[in-house]
Amino acid sequence: MPRGKTKPRDGIYTRKDRPGEFWASWKDASGRRRRRRLKGVYTLEQARSLLNGEVLRAERSRVLGFVEPSKETFSQIELRYLGHQETHITPAAYARVEGIVHGPLHRTFGMMKLADIRRRDVEVYVDKRLIEVSAGSVLKELNTMKHLLRLAVAWEIVPFNVAAGIKGPKAPAGRVRYLQPGEVLAVLAACPQWLRPIAALAFCTGMRRGEILNLRWLDFDRNGEHLYLPQTKNGEGRTVHLNNLALRALQSLPTANTKPIDRIFKDIAPEQVSMAFLRACKAVGVSDFRFHDCRHTAASWMRMSGADIQDVAEVLGHKDLRMTKRYAHLSPQHLKETMRRLDGVYGELPESVQFGAEVPALASP
Repeated sequence: MPRGKTKPRDGIYTRKDRPGEFWASWKDASGRRRRRRLKGVYTLEQARSLLNGEVLRAERSRVLGFVEPSKETFSQIELRYLGHQETHITPAAYARVEGIVHGPLHRTFGMMKLADIRRRDVEVYVDKRLIEVSAGSVLKELNTMKHLLRLAVAWEIVPFNVAAGIKGPKAPAGRVRYLQPGEVLAVLAACPQWLRPIAALAFCTGMRRGEILNLRWLDFDRNGEHLYLPQTKNGEGRTVHLNNLALRALQSLPTANTKPIDRIFKDIAPEQVSMAFLRACKAVGVSDFRFHDCRHTAASWMRMSGADIQDVAEVLGHKDLRMTKRYAHLSPQHLKETMRRLDGVYGELPESVQFGAEVPALASP
């Protein structure tokens, strides 16, 4: 290439790590550079034809002042959306999103062109689903639809998000079922020996079942007395500090012939944990209590012991305090202490100032 000239950044190109694939780069109507793989393209001529179409569409949008709607159907866009989500969220979260997109959303909108979906279509969908499933499920489906359409706008498939501003049903208050300390000890004693350390960690740390079963030995810092979870439900890592009971549970496990990358609780399925735990609860007369309620028990007793709501949220890994506020009513004492702080601000009332004087009658005008 002659000196002083730069290689053009737009056009058709290939990648060494993805042989046999054609990629395109161009600027959209807003001036942002777009890069994507050209699916179903096998020749350079096909690739150039697709790129010319994108460039023409971007130029037309610049002239008209808005994004020209695409002719792609919801079914086509849902595959692209799921491909995007697979690299941005955890496998468990992806499985839930995939079930929503390929399930109820696909059944309703699958054959429709994305540009033909109107606000009223989404509102009718919400009303219909409220008859079939819980408000919480409908809210998750609506939020998934909003996110898909928001990305479609960013991808210049549709000019705006028709679902934006649609209010979903109010989700019911989160379940809070917790045990008394004596019940916790009774349930632990009734658990089979292999389940006991798992249940103890759940009661003592508030960790989720999947977080516990995915623990590796390298995640356990014996000297620092904490665990590090590299990726949790919200996609971020967090440190879990351990109390004495949790430490005893972990230190009781055999470590012979184990490698740092080995799971602490290997060869144990999530369903085994849930079923064995339910049987232990039944054996000691504890009803309506699931393994996930161990998490609620830990959070409830942290609050009732005086822990700040922000600290509880950090322990549980909640990004939104609204998730944690379900435990707020369990510790009214901290509100009393907060109000009593004003005594230290105002000080004592002088003895010359008394309460209880008679109220004077209103003077006539």
